[in-house]
Amino acid sequence: MRKEFVIKRIDASPDGAPYVIISLTSAKDFQEGNKSQSQFDPSKMMNPSNMNDMMKDLNKMFSGMGGISGGVTSLKLDMHEYKEMNLSVGDKVHLDLTKDEKLGV
Repeated sequence: MRKEFVIKRIDASPDGAPYVIISLTSAKDFQEGNKSQSQFDPSKMMNPSNMNDMMKDLNKMFSGMGGISGGVTSLKLDMHEYKEMNLSVGDKVHLDLTKDEKLGV
């Protein structure tokens, strides 16, 4: 299975070791997050007649801020791998997932 992700964050190792932590979010979640932020209209919120719309917009905004649906996948890469791949925030990456069929390993 092949999954597409967008690099959300790149952090140095917390203990100073020569590796980095790459935080990924699915490309689909990333695109939905951008779409909901661009559709968010603060002028609607100030109008009391649109109270239901305001609550819907607030729910969309909060769900895009790390809710259960907006999970993050983290990978630990050593510095050699990180430099070799020349990764930066916003890059699209693909992960290939395969199941090892060997038994008794």
